[in-house]
Amino acid sequence: MPPATNIKVLPENVVNKIAAGEVVERPASVLKELMENAIDAGSTRIDIEIAAGGRKLVAISDNGSGMDRDNALLAIERHATSKIGDVDDIEHINTLGFRGEALAAIASVSRFRLTSSREGEDSGTEISISGGKIQDVREMGGPTGTRIEVRDLFFNVPARRKFMRSQQTELTHIRTAFTFQALAHPEVGLSLTVDGRVLHRLAPGGDDPVTDRVRDLFGEDYVSQLRSVDHEADGVRVQGYVGLPAFSRSDRTEQYVFVNGRATSAPLLGYAIRTGYHSLLPRDRHPVLVLFVGVDPGSVDVNVHPTKKEVRFRRPSEVRDTVIAALQKALSVQAAAPAAFADVHDGASNSKPHVAVPNLQLAINDLPPARVFRYPRMPIQTVDGAPPPPMDQPFGPGGLEREAPQPDAEPGAETDETTSAPWSWCRVLGQVGALYVVLEIEDGMVLMDPHAAHERVLYERFMRTFEEGGIAIQALLVPETVELRPHDANLVRRHTDVLKRMGIGIADFGGDSFVIDALPAFLSSVRPDQLLAEMVRELEEGGAGRARGKLNEDALIQASCKAAVKSRDALTLDEIEQLVIDLAGARMPYTCPHGRPTLIYMSYHELNKKFGRER
Repeated sequence: MPPATNIKVLPENVVNKIAAGEVVERPASVLKELMENAIDAGSTRIDIEIAAGGRKLVAISDNGSGMDRDNALLAIERHATSKIGDVDDIEHINTLGFRGEALAAIASVSRFRLTSSREGEDSGTEISISGGKIQDVREMGGPTGTRIEVRDLFFNVPARRKFMRSQQTELTHIRTAFTFQALAHPEVGLSLTVDGRVLHRLAPGGDDPVTDRVRDLFGEDYVSQLRSVDHEADGVRVQGYVGLPAFSRSDRTEQYVFVNGRATSAPLLGYAIRTGYHSLLPRDRHPVLVLFVGVDPGSVDVNVHPTKKEVRFRRPSEVRDTVIAALQKALSVQAAAPAAFADVHDGASNSKPHVAVPNLQLAINDLPPARVFRYPRMPIQTVDGAPPPPMDQPFGPGGLEREAPQPDAEPGAETDETTSAPWSWCRVLGQVGALYVVLEIEDGMVLMDPHAAHERVLYERFMRTFEEGGIAIQALLVPETVELRPHDANLVRRHTDVLKRMGIGIADFGGDSFVIDALPAFLSSVRPDQLLAEMVRELEEGGAGRARGKLNEDALIQASCKAAVKSRDALTLDEIEQLVIDLAGARMPYTCPHGRPTLIYMSYHELNKKFGRER
């Protein structure tokens, strides 16, 4: 029999160290908490000093409201805060902090000094703490605001200190935390000094503070690869910038997401971002974005995690759908071509890049014919091993669908009011390697992958036809019974009407079994059990609307892939020109539905640099 044990109340210093383990993970956590306090205090200027990756010093000075002696002493007590007063305030948090734990937790595991003065008062207060024990409290003079110095973090918790990483690694986390706060609050001037060297000195934002802050942090070229987002629906507003598909990354480190000004995350936001880029990026690529989601404070729960890393929404489907709609709206081709197809270097040097000036725009039949230079070479084999057909041989079944040219089109004319070509004019130079098409455009050259381009054209054509004509349903010769897990079966029962509207003939067979006797015609080759399993996952993550959309999109992506011209097919000049015209009129001409690029662009500026004409 185990020995009897007595329950006892933990000492205050032990409680504080436990709390510190939840709130303070590393020096970057200290920086985050202190910056949030400074911003909540109404600061317009915050200066940060770091030494030895935050191990020796994390100091932050602000010009906020400051504190008098009594409030400064209360600020270092656990669960003491000026940001909420009673339990009802927790339901409407509109500040970055509210728990009243950060300062007490930080002071318990460091050598801590707080200096604060209020405007109009003759003197301020300085408090020194070591390992959670107050060492000194005295009056001192100083400017309005607060300065906090955190030295020798975890000096009294060796187990935590040995788990800290190298100075460079900790500094990387500090810079990431700084970047998040700088983006979240562009109206605040910030500086970051590391080991005596100023890394950032950011002025408060002007007329367009978010753009100015992104440019100051990442540079002009970075901004040129982004698209503006501004969309509002169902009480949710989404603003910021999203990167073009070609400007993607192999991880999510450049996804900056904020909810009501708080750097945070939520599983449904990750899902919404993936869905917004569906058919634009491969699975192993992730978009770059700076996204601000604004909701009523009463409809979001920030009291989920001790470090406030995650939030929950009271109406998640509305937030999810609005974010998806905002991303898709921003990524559709409207008004002007993205900066990826513009001269972002214009004005960057005294040497202007060469720009061709055509007489006609987007009227390909009137452009000068491409000259073909033939050289002796080994014959190129097609996919099936046969030699390529002559260049003037038309495509057979499944090839490009030739449409009548429009030689009378006015310069700059567009085939659709809501689209804009990625170039104002182009000239087809030919095809290399029986694969890639070379184009000359007004400010450079472009390589086009005909298969990817044709996939995009066909996908958008199929989608328009599908949306206009509805769903063709095909009955199964033998109905199939599908057995699901209890949780999945309940989901299907709740959405049976939705599945039927999607063209799936489904009936409850009792228990957790269902009978499927019909499918959408374009999915007739899919096994019903696999289809239903996929739909259950989409219903759970994205709701009924997204499940239906994904079913349609995935099926049409596969159909367009199978119908598109194959990689090693040789194209006639007429076929290439028609494909270029069709792609120029596409809603998103830069990627195929699988997310692979259709076009690779090189400006004259880049070519001149490679040939040593510019430096």
